[in-house]
Amino acid sequence: MSGSRDKPCAMITGASSGIGAEYAGQLARRGHDLILVARRRERLEELAAGLQSKAGAECEVIAVDLTDSAALATIEARVASHDRLAVLVNNAGFGGYRPFVELEPSVADDLIAIHIRAVTRLTRAALPGMLRRGPGTVINVASLLALSGTIAPDPLPYRAVYAGAKAYLVTFSQALAGELRGTKIRIQVLLPGLVDTEYHAAVGRDPSKMPPMMKPADLVAASLAALDTGEITCIPALEEPALLERLGEPSVRCSASRPRRQPQHATIRYSRTPLGRKRSSA
Repeated sequence: MSGSRDKPCAMITGASSGIGAEYAGQLARRGHDLILVARRRERLEELAAGLQSKAGAECEVIAVDLTDSAALATIEARVASHDRLAVLVNNAGFGGYRPFVELEPSVADDLIAIHIRAVTRLTRAALPGMLRRGPGTVINVASLLALSGTIAPDPLPYRAVYAGAKAYLVTFSQALAGELRGTKIRIQVLLPGLVDTEYHAAVGRDPSKMPPMMKPADLVAASLAALDTGEITCIPALEEPALLERLGEPSVRCSASRPRRQPQHATIRYSRTPLGRKRSSA
């Protein structure tokens, strides 16, 4: 990648479609060169050609599977050595929805690898250079399912490992933002709900029969707008921001004098999320 030394660069994982491809487009239009990471080389090269033509962005394509430890180490080295990296978007992932007792150990390992290990290590690789150069941005794409632990798996999917991994992203991002307060680094965790991407059709769902879904363009625009105002936890579909604060309240209150008191939970309304079993193609 030979882009202008004056242009910042953004790396987006899971960039071959959907939310990742939309981040690539909007960041290119904001003046960034790009490093596009995903498993499908042809889709990445098609995206890169379009963005170079339409937005003037120099694009580097890296086709890898981030669940593979050797591939992850290669991307880590690229991140650590890049002298213009200003934005890291950790978007790669898949659902692996099924009851926990039916979840293959290899799928559980891949869920942890892509949502926790890859995000943690790429962020760790990026931050020293960002801190030296300043400013820098890390966006971690989580999910509203990160906040769904007390909700039964109907109508939501069976999701223990996926939701747990996404919950890690929320806490990791919030805690990291606290550590970096006072620096020029911005950290955001994005919690999408249902988003209108090709994933639903790929797993055999009829999008026309699904609840209203947010468009990727609107989701990413909301994320970047929130980033510009310093918002750390971005939930574009949340109608009442105060509900997010209530999630920090204790979900179970214990009292020696009233041992049978029912647990009290904060409530958030979720759209129906259909079951899915296939891995996304990003």
